[in-house]
Amino acid sequence: MSKKYHRKDFLKMSLLTNFGLCANPLLLHKQITDFLRADENVVYYKNGDREYDVLRKGFNRRIDRHPAIIALCKNTDGIVEAIKYAKNKNLAVAVKSGGHCMEGFSGNDGGMVINLSLLNQAAWVDEETIQVGPACTLSKIYDFTLSKNRIIPGGSCGSVGIGGLTLGGGYGLLSRQFGLTCDSLIEVTMVDGNGEIRNSKDEQDLLWACKGGGNGNFGVVSAMKFKVHQSPAGMQSFRFRAYKVDVERTKSIVEKWFEVTRDFPDSCFSAFVLNEGTVYILVTTTERTTPHVQELFNKIALLTDKRTNTHFRPLDEALKVFYGAPHPVKFKNACAGLYKSYDDIKSGIEKILESVITGSNTILQINTLGGQIQNTEAETNSSFPHRAYRYVSELQTYWDNEKDGRQQMLAFERIQKMFSEIGIDAQYCNYPDINFSNYLSLYYGSSYQKLQQIKNKYDPDNLIRHDQSIKNR
Repeated sequence: MSKKYHRKDFLKMSLLTNFGLCANPLLLHKQITDFLRADENVVYYKNGDREYDVLRKGFNRRIDRHPAIIALCKNTDGIVEAIKYAKNKNLAVAVKSGGHCMEGFSGNDGGMVINLSLLNQAAWVDEETIQVGPACTLSKIYDFTLSKNRIIPGGSCGSVGIGGLTLGGGYGLLSRQFGLTCDSLIEVTMVDGNGEIRNSKDEQDLLWACKGGGNGNFGVVSAMKFKVHQSPAGMQSFRFRAYKVDVERTKSIVEKWFEVTRDFPDSCFSAFVLNEGTVYILVTTTERTTPHVQELFNKIALLTDKRTNTHFRPLDEALKVFYGAPHPVKFKNACAGLYKSYDDIKSGIEKILESVITGSNTILQINTLGGQIQNTEAETNSSFPHRAYRYVSELQTYWDNEKDGRQQMLAFERIQKMFSEIGIDAQYCNYPDINFSNYLSLYYGSSYQKLQQIKNKYDPDNLIRHDQSIKNR
């Protein structure tokens, strides 16, 4: 019988999810120094080598990809060598920094996977700037920057690699206050599809494309520079629950939640979660609550059955609560649309809520955007196309055995289809779904034409690609 995930376990795994494989780069480095085929830049592994299975897997146990070659790169020159090798052998290239992609686009079958797990260091450039490798995890970056009372607005799951998160946009608990993760990105070093090293200081369109244009499209990013922000002193969280809800009550709660959260200050974040018959609402704030904010929280409390608060605690301590499960699981997770308001889903919400409440362990989560994400300067300087939307949603389901998995996937797909039928036309590319037929329009909107031009410039032979990558003309 399938393991039943308790709600507390689910929240640790899934809230603001950007999943990741917690590989140990130090252990891998020790292994490759003993490996006969190691050189100073890159090591190639094939099926049957001891490290192959460790290096090919990601966090999602549902995905099982078998590349012909895995190139474990130690530096930018190693990436250059790997790209030229793949080009010579006509191997499609996928890029893996943290292994978090929900549809496994950081792996492939029969091609080459460029594994960046050794590029995981962080260093100060000056008091306002850090440089990090694409596989540096959020937990490491937070520890590194918060030691100097600085922060970049990343996600919540501590094991997520910064590379894929940023390239797709990147949002989390602090994004309404400081913008998307990509909005703090100021420079990238990238190896293109011809094996040439590029730097965005000289090519501003490259930086624009790397700020929301997705991972595994144009090249392999080996280094990223971010501006850092003065960190808030701390964070407080509020949790609200409503039990044994039916469709009508849930509809009333979610409609009111949309209304209340529109008035939130930028220092607040909220998530609405429906898991079978329970509604869970999370609210966080990095400022002491004012009478206005307290009034907003009280409105949510009136909708629910139970409220619990944490004390205002230091930011490094508060963020760790949301770091998520460190072990791989089988799951399906995908975006269920970006919304400007409740009106965007009003026409189909009853049918959707009924299916989630009665369906096979499907979870609906809606998170707040808005705030500084809607900064007009950031919009001009990035390819992220969805800043007008104030909410982003996702569907999630988890299982252990294949029989349950098949049933839950069918229920998941039925609900996903309901969102499509009510005209949802924007999706977050970091939460991909292989079933999106018009994914390029959904993910990239008005940015796509320019992104395609940049793809043609940096990867004219389409060497670096996955199942939903940007297409060459």
